[in-house]
Amino acid sequence: MQLSAALGYWAVMSHLVAHLRDDVGLLAGTIALVLGLRVAVQYALFLPLGALVDRIGPRRAGILAGVLRAVGFGLLGVVGDVGALVGTALLLAVGGALLHPAIQSLLAGLPAQSRSRGFAVNVVSGQIAAVAGPPAGLVLLGGGFGFVTGVAAAAWAAAAVLFALLGRDRAGERRDAGGGLARGVADVVADRAFLRFSIVAAPTTLLAAQAVTVVPLSVADPRLATVFFCVSAAVAAGVQPFVAGRAQRPWVLRGGLFCAGASYLFLAALPVAGEWRTASLVTAAALTGLGTGLVAPGVFQAIVRRAPDGRVGVYNGLVRFMAGAVALVGGLAVGEAFDAGAATAAMGGLAALGFLSGAVLKHPRPARDEGSERWEPADPTLRHEKIKP
Repeated sequence: MQLSAALGYWAVMSHLVAHLRDDVGLLAGTIALVLGLRVAVQYALFLPLGALVDRIGPRRAGILAGVLRAVGFGLLGVVGDVGALVGTALLLAVGGALLHPAIQSLLAGLPAQSRSRGFAVNVVSGQIAAVAGPPAGLVLLGGGFGFVTGVAAAAWAAAAVLFALLGRDRAGERRDAGGGLARGVADVVADRAFLRFSIVAAPTTLLAAQAVTVVPLSVADPRLATVFFCVSAAVAAGVQPFVAGRAQRPWVLRGGLFCAGASYLFLAALPVAGEWRTASLVTAAALTGLGTGLVAPGVFQAIVRRAPDGRVGVYNGLVRFMAGAVALVGGLAVGEAFDAGAATAAMGGLAALGFLSGAVLKHPRPARDEGSERWEPADPTLRHEKIKP
């Protein structure tokens, strides 16, 4: 599922800006508005739609996400006016906000001994798609951008079918026992330990996403930018087998934040690196890959270990909602800094944010473990008692 969906995503998104600029004739500001709107809406919807995933089950949510994104990617190849593009961006945003909590809820429903391995396979599949998707899209462009989006739509439709074929037994679904969407959101916000964790861990998405903007702006040679993204994706995939059984340990997420922060120090050094420029870029790429490879499973394990049964979707939604808010504000600040000629200061700020977040990070204790903080959700059917010795 992940490989099919992610290949379709990267095949289109890596060439979408050029299509909107050259084929549709949009100005750069309009392109940024459309793409930024998709990201902003998707992250804003993670919290309420995460609660919806808990209500309808991750299998149904995954089917709906695949259908919405299949329609959205299909439309990208045929629409041209701004209004239609905005509507298409909203379809993609809703699909994405359903997909991610659905996948994590499915993984959380696996037996404990299979959960880490399943998550590792999921992340590795996404990283393979991130490397293979752009060149695949480039090949498909020979048939026109509409052909690329058509293939991507078929890939997302295939993902929806795969969700449907899982079956409830194989999906390991745990549905929210009741209480409604508002109750689910209220419960996760009332879990103060997890709310604190979500706020402190919020820079993870900003640190990962800004590399996509910072690197092309920092290196004029597109070949060097390609090297950066390929190395970072390969390292992220390679670290997963090592991390798979250890992701619940606090050092994993903390180390990921430190690595992500350190990568920006090497990117900031590029203008003065001289003959060490390529080495500095590759080092930054490796650190970015390490950061991604450590952060993703670390956050996933923190969610699974803290969330009550049937509430993984809304817990995942809170983390992504906070991360999206920080990514939106931070991305705007970094863009303004680059426009003002303060690129080094911007990257230094990103590095400091990663170090600070890693230093103050405190994992919430597992909800079911002996000695954990006592927290009871408003829905009494989801309460956990401490395990007695």
